[in-house]
Amino acid sequence: MSVRLDGPVICLEGECRVEDTEPLLAALQGGPGRVVDLSGAGPLHAAIVQVLLALRPPLSGPARDPFTARWLLPLLAAKPPG
Repeated sequence: MSVRLDGPVICLEGECRVEDTEPLLAALQGGPGRVVDLSGAGPLHAAIVQVLLALRPPLSGPARDPFTARWLLPLLAAKPPG
């Protein structure tokens, strides 16, 4: 499993697959002030990205996956429309 809760920090580790979406969502909804650490994450499945886009949790750590760092972090950091 690539979703690990360490206090208020949700660590994504390795390749984040579709089956990690539900544990990520549960961890994000499990308490206020949760932060997602992307420093150990590899490629993110689109479902993981959708959860991050929908809930917009604070992110920490540099993304080690080049695609995530180049394309997804700016998207996740942008203010949502509306």
